[in-house]
Parts: sequence; structure tokens; C-alpha cells
Amino acid sequence: MITTSARSRRALAFAAAGLTALALAGCASDSAAEGDGGQTAACAPEDIQLIGQVRNETNPYEKAWLDGGDEFAESVGLTQTRLTYDGESPKQQEQLRQALSTGNPECMVLNVLPNGDSDTTPIVKEADAAGAYLVTHWNKPADLNPWDGYDTWISHITFNGVDSGRQIAEAMFEAMGGEGGIIALQGILDTSAAKDRFIGLEDALAENPGVTLLDEQAADFDRTTAFNVTKTLITKHGDAIKGVWAANDDMALGALQALEAAGMTGVAVVGIDAVPEAVQAIADGKMTATVSSDGPWQGGIGLAMGYCALTGELDVADLSDEERAFFAKQTLIDASNAEANLTPSVNLEDFECGNLFNRVDGPVS
Repeated sequence: MITTSARSRRALAFAAAGLTALALAGCASDSAAEGDGGQTAACAPEDIQLIGQVRNETNPYEKAWLDGGDEFAESVGLTQTRLTYDGESPKQQEQLRQALSTGNPECMVLNVLPNGDSDTTPIVKEADAAGAYLVTHWNKPADLNPWDGYDTWISHITFNGVDSGRQIAEAMFEAMGGEGGIIALQGILDTSAAKDRFIGLEDALAENPGVTLLDEQAADFDRTTAFNVTKTLITKHGDAIKGVWAANDDMALGALQALEAAGMTGVAVVGIDAVPEAVQAIADGKMTATVSSDGPWQGGIGLAMGYCALTGELDVADLSDEERAFFAKQTLIDASNAEANLTPSVNLEDFECGNLFNRVDGPVS
């Protein structure tokens, strides 16, 4: 494990050895060696490597995530390496191993969407052993936390899935007039997001006895899978389906395509992620609601945290537990505000070192 003090000792040893390259980069002077936060800069800004990794770019939310990472990288004169692993855990692990073995991992920032809860532990351990700064999103085991001795694992960012699952369910029930049958499309079952969002649906169902869950199946957060699953469920339940609850927008859009192919209109469809196509569908009256977790912000914020740590403007050791594992703010989007949310955009002020934790909305418990 590379600790902050170990980084400092290594930096001092390099300086004592007279590393000319670092001197030319400005690390030889006291003023250049300290960031605005008063901490020693571990790397010259131009030497920092920024890496974003998601499942795929066919999912509009995950593409928007990487686009947000690009915008942050460009704002500091760098380029983000975009990695996708197609939902394959072994491929994800191998990509990260290769990245850590290339270049200088102690000047590297990884902003990662682990494929499932079980994938987070090996990712964290390899990044920490290599000395690379890491921010993870969405998925981790409940008993794994950044403050448990992982000095380079800056933060784990997620969203209250129970709350978002419940919000879209309640919006759907309202659109249905409080009664009727629904089907539910779950995501990848080995993810906290899928589990929590479905709990939110179950909570909403418990308070709305007029609504019946006809069926629920996993569709892996994938549009094509959701299209096929919904077709099967339409054959099974037909016009009894008055609503489709989907654990993300990609599945909601797949379900919408299946409903349209079957000539079924007036079915309330909800999802999560606020991808542009889904928000447009809400504005057009084809979908009912979604929840925005702001993919572009996620794509930039993890890189910004690592960048600020490496340039000496953020001291990870000074962060509270709540800042190191937190729920971020999310927003329900329905017909009332869809037009205003059609185009995902980045506010670069969010990525300034003093603003990194402005969206904290409570600790992950």
C-alpha cells in the first residue's frame, strides 16, 4: 500500500537524487511543490494520466460519463483514456492491470464503474498497491470502505437507489391512476444499483395496493435484452400491462420499442439515468419519468478528485468518511422539467478543487 507519507518520502528521495526532469517541471522550488491546499504536489500536471472506464459506449449514460471526463481533461490541458469492457469482469480487471503497468501509476487517476460489487475489491487492491488514485462509482461490497487503509482510493460515489427506484415507481403509479398491473425490468443482479432500485419499487408497491407486480425479470441494464424480455412478457400478460418499471433508461427505451412494436399505447414507462433519448421521450409524452444522476458530472468528478490530489490541492487524509463514500444528489425528471434537461452538459466549476464535494447528499451506510 502506498501511503501519502510514502509518496512524500519518495518525492524527497527523487529530489535529493537530482532528478532534472522534475526540477524543470517546477518541483524544485517550494512554491511549485505545493498546491493551493498547501500539500506537496506529487506530480507535475502535464505528467498526470487520466483514465475513465465504463461498461460500454452504446449505453448513452455511460458514453455521457466518458464525454464528461473528456471535458474535464481538456479543461486542464490533458487527455482522458477511454476504456470500455463490455460488461465482462475479467476484461475490466485485465484492462486496469495493463493500465497500471504502463507509465507511472503514481501519477495516474482511475475513474471507474466496477462491473459488479464483487469486482470492486480487486480493483481497489491493485490500484492501491500500484499507488494510483482511484474513484469508484455505484458498486462495492457493503463492508469495503475507502477509509479502511486504502490511501489512494479517494472516494466511492453512488446514488440512493432505493430513493430513485421509489421515485420513478410513484411517478408511474400516478400516471396509471393508482391501479393496474406492471412489469419490472431489473439490471445486473450483482450490483448495488440493481438491488437498491428494486427495493425502492417494492417499497412503493407496499404503499399502493391498487398496483400489482405481474412479473419481474433481469435485463442486465441492456436495451436489446430489455426489448426481448418485454416482448416475452407482453405475450404472457398482454393488455394487463399498464406500466413498465425499468432500473435504467436503456432498458426503458428497449421496453418502449417492444410496446410500440406490439401496438400498445398509453403504458407508463419509467427508467433511471436521464439519457437524452429518454428525456426526449418524456418531453414527447412517450415515457413518464426518469432520474438524473448526471453522467457527465460522474465522468469528470472522479478525475478531478485525483487531479487535485496529485497537484497538492486535495489531501485525502483530511477527508471525512462521508466525503469518501457518499450518496450524490439526484433529480426526478418528468413532463414538468424534461425540456430543460434535454442536453446533458458539464459545469466546469463543479470540478474545481474547492467544489469537489458540493453534491454530497449523505453518507453511504
